[in-house]
Amino acid sequence: MQTESTSRDESGELQYEQGDDRYVFHYDDDDTATLTATIVHALASIADTDVSQGEFSLYDSIDPDALDRIFRPKADGTERTGGHIAFTALEHEVYVYANGDIVIYPPAETRRPGPRR
Repeated sequence: MQTESTSRDESGELQYEQGDDRYVFHYDDDDTATLTATIVHALASIADTDVSQGEFSLYDSIDPDALDRIFRPKADGTERTGGHIAFTALEHEVYVYANGDIVIYPPAETRRPGPRR
């Protein structure tokens, strides 16, 4: 599997996996940015979109507040261990997993056939 770095640091680095034609990174609940802010900035980087100019809002695809809440630790402090949410944003398929993994696939018309996670 060949990877190419796109923008984040070593712990949560946004990587392009050429063989699977997807971008992957890991979100850690200890990060200073929210899960949705991290996803927005990753999408903006991948799609070459300027979020500061209002070119893109995650609200067009999913409720960001709900997304942030669903993967937070449970009320008793235990981590979420299963499940995922999938949605489309900027024509990219986004998969967010309870373990913090995030996978973003480019638009279907630009994607080469390949395996899904």
